[in-house]
Amino acid sequence: MPFVHDDFLLQTASARRLYHEHAANEPILDYHNHLPPRDIANNRQFADLFEIWLEGDHYKWRAMRANGVEERLCTGDATPRDKFLAWAKTVPQTLRNPLYHWTHLELARYFGIPDLLNETSAPRIWEQANELLATPEFRAQGLLQRFDVRALCTTDDPADPLEYHEAIAKSGEHTRVYPTFRPDKAFGVDAPATFNSWLNKLGATINREVQTLDDLLGALEQRHSDFHAIGGRLSDHGLNHAFDDFASEAEASAIFERARLGQAATPDQRARFAGFLMLFFGELDAKRGWTKQLHIGALRSTNTRALQNLGPDTGFDSIGDWSQAQNLARYLDTLESRDSLPKTVIYNLNPADNYVMATMAGNFQDGRIAGKIQFGSGWWFLDQKEAMEWQLNALSNNGLLSRFIGMLTDSRSFMSFPRHEYFRRVLCNLIGRDMENGELPDDFELVGTMVKNICYKNVRDYLGLEVTA
Repeated sequence: MPFVHDDFLLQTASARRLYHEHAANEPILDYHNHLPPRDIANNRQFADLFEIWLEGDHYKWRAMRANGVEERLCTGDATPRDKFLAWAKTVPQTLRNPLYHWTHLELARYFGIPDLLNETSAPRIWEQANELLATPEFRAQGLLQRFDVRALCTTDDPADPLEYHEAIAKSGEHTRVYPTFRPDKAFGVDAPATFNSWLNKLGATINREVQTLDDLLGALEQRHSDFHAIGGRLSDHGLNHAFDDFASEAEASAIFERARLGQAATPDQRARFAGFLMLFFGELDAKRGWTKQLHIGALRSTNTRALQNLGPDTGFDSIGDWSQAQNLARYLDTLESRDSLPKTVIYNLNPADNYVMATMAGNFQDGRIAGKIQFGSGWWFLDQKEAMEWQLNALSNNGLLSRFIGMLTDSRSFMSFPRHEYFRRVLCNLIGRDMENGELPDDFELVGTMVKNICYKNVRDYLGLEVTA
């Protein structure tokens, strides 16, 4: 039997029935990822297995470094084939790391390759996969159809033009592709050179200078409207923690003006400026009926020398340990008191805070929108079997699992869609075990419907995106 088989991760008869009858064939709505819209618009043909699988994958780079692989074979100037061979040599050392599961699930689902990847099998797998990648079916748009991705939401800066999204929308492709409004760079008053460069880019995008706080707010509102016009219905923010101290408009204006003149804000001023903007963004989302996503708790770029040599997002981030509850409560409550709290998904990166986030969501449900405040799926270091179960258990114990909007890839790779299958298998195994233990009814219509909804229907209905039928 191959390692990845029909009943992979499904340990009971109930789990197998739930998965095969209720989860396996559901479409995908991947509502948070980092796929480049240009690759979709241009229907990118990937030259080889490195391009589609290893390019930009900091998960793999971390494992390779831990295995003693030199940097030139991770992010450096080695050939694509040599980088792949270095990864293949690392794979057998990743036993019990989720990378081992993902690697073999992806090889099986994309290329029909059941073999274990290692130093011996690597040359043959390289050739077999590359031969398939040269066919039209393995271009970017074909892969989205292959996995029945009805819609996906990329992650986009307000200063980014939307021409690729416009091209995709006009193309009539099977998969609807929408931008997500990610305005994190608007907080950068503590680094004036970078901040001013971004403001100039934002101004060029809207064909108007951004010299004052009013200009900035107007530009951000215009871009929010532009995203909405093309179908975008989500925002996203990557935060250490929620901001709970909010500058007045006059104070925010003064901080902005000093930064525009090259004077860096202090950490406290930056936090208060960001707090002011986060309330503004919440009000924009509420006004247009959007969903706000809060990715909370990452400690980024901890290795200074690596940051200087390789830049950010190269695999030197970890879980942070900030106090979360009071800040998040104050932020959500301030928006709620203004009747401007949008639908919100809270993603937590520190498992110690799972029950904080799960119970916080319950504080702000409004009795009008089912599951309005969501405790989001396992994210980054927590999107693996054990941590998915932690998240599902915390949500189940403190909220309504039946209203959960399910999994996403959070990935830059077109090879990541089997993560939805991985999640669905974990979900069915967990629920199936409860059924076998007598903790849930032996009623597959009742329980199976919940599983089916978590896989697709809940998120489709919650986000209100136009999706392929």
